[in-house]
Amino acid sequence: MPGPHADPGAPGARRSRAVVAVGVALALLATAGCGAGDDQAPTVTVAPDSAAPKAAPPKPEPKPEPKPKPRPAPVVWPLTGGKTGTKKVPKRPAVAVKIENAPEARPHQGLERADIVWEQVVEGGISRFVAVYHSKQPTTVGPVRSVRPMDPAIVAPMHGILAYSGGQPPFIEDVGEAGVQSVYMDRGDAGFRRSGDRLAPHNVYGNVRTFTAQANKSRTEPPKAQFAYARKVGDGTAAQGRKVKVADVRLSAFQQTVWSWQAKAKKYARSDGGSSSFSSGERVRARNVLLMSVAVENTSFRDPSGAPVPKTVMVGKGKGALLSGGRVIQVFWSKSGKGKPVKLKTRQGDPVRLDPGNLWVELVPRGDGDWRLR
Repeated sequence: MPGPHADPGAPGARRSRAVVAVGVALALLATAGCGAGDDQAPTVTVAPDSAAPKAAPPKPEPKPEPKPKPRPAPVVWPLTGGKTGTKKVPKRPAVAVKIENAPEARPHQGLERADIVWEQVVEGGISRFVAVYHSKQPTTVGPVRSVRPMDPAIVAPMHGILAYSGGQPPFIEDVGEAGVQSVYMDRGDAGFRRSGDRLAPHNVYGNVRTFTAQANKSRTEPPKAQFAYARKVGDGTAAQGRKVKVADVRLSAFQQTVWSWQAKAKKYARSDGGSSSFSSGERVRARNVLLMSVAVENTSFRDPSGAPVPKTVMVGKGKGALLSGGRVIQVFWSKSGKGKPVKLKTRQGDPVRLDPGNLWVELVPRGDGDWRLR
C-alpha cells in the first residue's frame, strides 16, 4: 500500500488530478453561462386589455329633484284682503257713499256689502257713515245724505269717487281739492232716486254701479290698499290679544254703537244702542272693528237748524283698539297727510295686519266719547 510520500506520477495520483480537472472545467462552464445580459429584469407578459377584468362603470349621479315652483300669491281685493278669484283686480275705482244713521234712516240698504265703513259724529251728536265699495257694487245703498268737512281726508287716499246728496259749497270744493271726484244729486248726476216709503230727506238711495260708470279718465285703476291684511282669517295681529266678546262704543250722548262677537260667523254683529242693526234684510256684521280715538272740533259752519258743524281731525295720531277673531289688541294710529292712509302699529312699533274681510272704523271723539271692552 503506498505511503504518504507516494509518487505523484503514479496511476492513483493521475486519477485524482483528472477528477479535479473535470470539476474545474464544469465550474468554468457554469460561470461562462452567466453573461452581462443576465443583469436585466425578467420579461413579464401582460395580458391584452380585452383579457383583463372590466371595471364596473361609475354610477351616474342622481339628478337633483326639480324645486317646486312657488305658488303665485293670490290676487286679493285691496280694500278687504280677500281673494278675488280672478287673475287681476278689476280696473274700477273705489266708490264712497255718504249714508245717514239717524233713527229715521234705519234699517239701511247696502251697508252689508261695503268693504270699509267709517262712522263719524256730525251735528246734533248723531252719526253718519262713509261706506266704501269696490269688491261689490250694490244697486241700492242708502239713505244717502250730504257731505261733511272730514270726508275728503277719509276718501282722498283711494283717489276714487264720493257720492252724496249735496252739501255746503266749501265742503264740496274740499272734495275736489283732495283729488276725489264728486258725484251728487243736487247737481243732477245719475244714480240717485227717492223712495216713496220714507219722508224726505231720509229717502234718497244710490246705485253704486251707476256711480262707477261716471268715473273720469283718471280713475280707471283700483284703489291702493288702505290697511295691511293677513293671508288667512285668524292670522291677523289681533290674534295675539286678549279675548273680548263685546265692544261698547259711546260716540256721543245720542249714539251708542255695540259690537258683539259671534263665534259661529267669526264676525262682530252691530247694534245701535239696544237695537240690532240691519241692512237689506241682513244683520250688519264686521270681520274687523277698529276703534280710533280722534280729536273733534267745531267749524264756523252751521247746519239748517243752526247747530255748528263738527269736523273730525283725521290728520294726526292717537290710540286705538283692533278687534278681530274675538280678540282685541291695543294699536296706535297715525295719518301724515290728507292724501295718506291711516297706519296702524302695535305698542312695540310693529305693523298691524287685519284679518281678510270687511272693516268698520269707529271715529270716537276724545273727551266726549269712549269705549268699554268686556
